[in-house]
Amino acid sequence: MDFVSGLTLSPSKKNSVWVIVDRFTKCAHLLEVNTTDSLDKLENLYILEIVRLHGVPKSIVSDRDPRFTSRFWGCLHSALGSRLHFSTSYHP
Repeated sequence: MDFVSGLTLSPSKKNSVWVIVDRFTKCAHLLEVNTTDSLDKLENLYILEIVRLHGVPKSIVSDRDPRFTSRFWGCLHSALGSRLHFSTSYHP
């Protein structure tokens, strides 16, 4: 899971893409979002677009974006029964 940001506005007025890849099927989901979208909005989008298609994942690997390291996101996945894993911080 990661975000691609700094894009020009899409016709639906979104400026970022949330990239979610299923490591088993290698299926990539590209979801239009705004950099200012709240965690509630991201949670709803995640459940509507990802959990609906693949079910609740056993584990998730994401970068250390503050949206993913927040207590809210951790509690959501704890309630769903998923484990969160974070990739190493960026280092050149």
